[in-house]
Amino acid sequence: MAAMLSTPTVSPAQDPHAVDYLNFANGALPVRVGGMAEALKVDMDAALAIIDGDGAGFVVTPKPGAADTELWFVYRLPAATVFTGFAVPQVRETPSPSQTFFREVEILGGSEGPDGPFEPLAAATLATHAAKGQITRIPATSAKPVTWLKLRLRGGIDVQRDKTFFEFSEIIGEGRQEPVPMLETFTGKWKGRGLLLELRQDGANVSGCYDGTGDLSGTVSGNLLHATGRHRDSGVPSSFVLSLNEEGAVIGVRSTNRAPFRLYTGASDPTLITECSERETRPPGCGSIVHGIRFDYDSALIRPDSAPVLDALFEGLKDAPASRIVIVGHTSSEGSEAYNRELSQRRAAAVAAALAQRGIDERRLSAAGAGEAQPIADNGTEAGRSLNRRVEVACE
Repeated sequence: MAAMLSTPTVSPAQDPHAVDYLNFANGALPVRVGGMAEALKVDMDAALAIIDGDGAGFVVTPKPGAADTELWFVYRLPAATVFTGFAVPQVRETPSPSQTFFREVEILGGSEGPDGPFEPLAAATLATHAAKGQITRIPATSAKPVTWLKLRLRGGIDVQRDKTFFEFSEIIGEGRQEPVPMLETFTGKWKGRGLLLELRQDGANVSGCYDGTGDLSGTVSGNLLHATGRHRDSGVPSSFVLSLNEEGAVIGVRSTNRAPFRLYTGASDPTLITECSERETRPPGCGSIVHGIRFDYDSALIRPDSAPVLDALFEGLKDAPASRIVIVGHTSSEGSEAYNRELSQRRAAAVAAALAQRGIDERRLSAAGAGEAQPIADNGTEAGRSLNRRVEVACE
């Protein structure tokens, strides 16, 4: 590869609280696949799986390739990012002569668009980990801020046959990122394979319809919409993490009835008519699940970019007839159960205090921490974990 090789190191697993700026749930979006992708039937599902927060290995190539197999993937970042290092977890060989883990990794960055130009950020040659739970760290060789990232994968660690399936796990990117402005274009209609969707945005609040019989609601934080929905006839729930690409198409993931997340994409279709085309948006209030209230690391200090979500929640609660409003905090499963319960209590109390500052009588407000005990999504991926980090509003 053209880039200067970084010196990788193998260490125990990544700090679960560290921010991975190459994760879909933190706003990175897959936009291109290339190299031998078409011949090997590699598509956007693989591009998403590489940044979904699940460090387990998976087969990237549905069709087998040769020893010189090369693929590349391009991702758009939500804001200018300086990477200090990258990592690949779980470099493990499947015990089969027909499968191997990709060997060469090159990461490039750019600021102009998905077609480049790109400059090298890091590169390394991978070796199989001696044990589960390890991670190969790859230091960055450039501190240039980028908004587009290109990942190249080439060759295999242990190619034993002319026709070989290639595996990979996850690319992790750590560093620092500029603040992400709130995306304000989640009003529209989209259609695709398995997707029929209409959304309407009012500030940080979004409501809409899907599948012809489903109602959803959610909140926007940065370039992502976190939403939950339920079918009116069957009661089956769904969870969504969505964004919009450069062409205005919706791209994201959806989990139905707590099943694994699947790619969820569709093109804009202004002619689409759904059952909520004339429905107005409603701010979150009693009974709502609220995402997008962000906190400093290991803290109950609410980040300034959470203000639009808190404002929307205030609007939905200020005239509620309930005499008591309970803000219930929930976390994902990283860390101990006791720690998460205590952290969720402190964060719920901070949200209640923010609502009181906005004008709700503090005597009506209380806080409770549920910790990790009541997940609404799978904790196996960062998309699921990001949905589990939430507050819910109970009114009495």
